Amino acid sequence: MGLLDNMKAKLAPAKEKVGHLAHQHEGKIGHHLDKMAKAVDYKTKGKYHGRIETGTSKAKEALGKIAHKDAPGGPTPPTAP
Repeated sequence: MGLLDNMKAKLAPAKEKVGHLAHQHEGKIGHHLDKMAKAVDYKTKGKYHGRIETGTSKAKEALGKIAHKDAPGGPTPPTAP
């Protein structure tokens, strides 16, 4: 077994737990992502507003994929705020 295979085998339980926690707390995580984006936008005085919005939506997409990976029908698209 190679190094990469060993790493994958050892990280598999953690990956499952992260998916379960993401599914369980998806709403809270999304709320805090929005809150963080608003704080960063305020601190930068709106200079990077577009980039912050893009990054936040990509983070929410990734969260949705992780949280709903094992759900029947596959990942569900994130809902609009």
